[in-house]
Amino acid sequence: MTTKNEEKDEKKKILILCVDRDGDLGTKTEIKTPLIGREGNLNAAVALALKDPEEPDANAMFEAVRIYDRLVSEGKPDEVFEIATISGSELGGVGADRKIVAELSDVLKAFPANEVILVTDGYSDEAVLPLIESRVPVSSVRRLVVRHSESIEETAALFTRYFKMLVENPRYSRIALGLPGVLFLILGILAIFNLVHYYLMAFVIVLGAFMLVKGFGVDRLAKKLYVWMKEYSPPPLPVQISTFSALAGFLCMGIGVYLGWGAVIESNLDLSNWVGVLPQVAGFFIGDSKDLMVIGICVALTGRAIRWYFERDARLLRNAALILLIAWTRQILDAASSILINPKIGYETLVFSIVIGILIGIASLLVILVIHRSARGFFKKTTEEQKEFEES
Repeated sequence: MTTKNEEKDEKKKILILCVDRDGDLGTKTEIKTPLIGREGNLNAAVALALKDPEEPDANAMFEAVRIYDRLVSEGKPDEVFEIATISGSELGGVGADRKIVAELSDVLKAFPANEVILVTDGYSDEAVLPLIESRVPVSSVRRLVVRHSESIEETAALFTRYFKMLVENPRYSRIALGLPGVLFLILGILAIFNLVHYYLMAFVIVLGAFMLVKGFGVDRLAKKLYVWMKEYSPPPLPVQISTFSALAGFLCMGIGVYLGWGAVIESNLDLSNWVGVLPQVAGFFIGDSKDLMVIGICVALTGRAIRWYFERDARLLRNAALILLIAWTRQILDAASSILINPKIGYETLVFSIVIGILIGIASLLVILVIHRSARGFFKKTTEEQKEFEES
């Protein structure tokens, strides 16, 4: 008559074995193997999945637990089931295989299985299967291949994603679709008129224009110009008046320089002896350019004075005095140009003009001080700035 222990020993022992050849379980979760028992394997699989949801070894461990639960639920009286996980090394090679064999030996000591159901991620079957079969018979192999880890499907998904980006993203579709589309369109038009032999020329022109635009950033500059024109907000009216006056003043001065140089050319002076004729050259140049030069400077300063009037800036008064002095400078330049052209002319007019200019400057200063003191409330200035103005 047999005892209960003898009946237990006579039962077939089946081990559901999960193999992690690259040692991801220990590397990512620091869980030591071998793991024996459903609870330990399930907790380890959850920990590995939380660390790396895309890890195939975690899915293989879940599959091993599922197989174990299904076999146990069938409840065959002559079979005993156990689940275990062993791992190799992240370095691979001989070291990983020896570690797998050592852990398998430990598992077989704790649970001397008659056969093994091997569960792998499908990547290391050829290396692991002979090691297991040399110790215990393998009755079944369950290869679990996660879809996203299949190389062909990954490649197809990658190409699909990039193709979708090329088609739907305007940044790339202009190059990937727009440029070839233009070239094909030109080819079709030339084919209609039997001018296909000109296609190479058209191809070079279109491709060259595209490279020129992209190389020098013409498209980016055009986009910035469009955005600037769209979002442009005109400055305040005083600033516009000041800017316009400055441009008009520089234009007048430029024309004055042109007229002065034209007068020098028309004077028919011998420029080869430039040292001797330099005073006459300066006289002719000043004589014909002085009017527009003075007008240009006065126009630019007048625009600035208008701006400072609206801004209630005390510099308006000094600017007004400067305009008056520069306007009188025209008389000084006229007298100076006459003397440079013909030194025999007396210099009384020049001296008179200078003296009158000095008197105008002094009178302007006094008028400015009087106006500034009587109109302090008009100008937006602090007390320190007012003292600095009076000292200047």
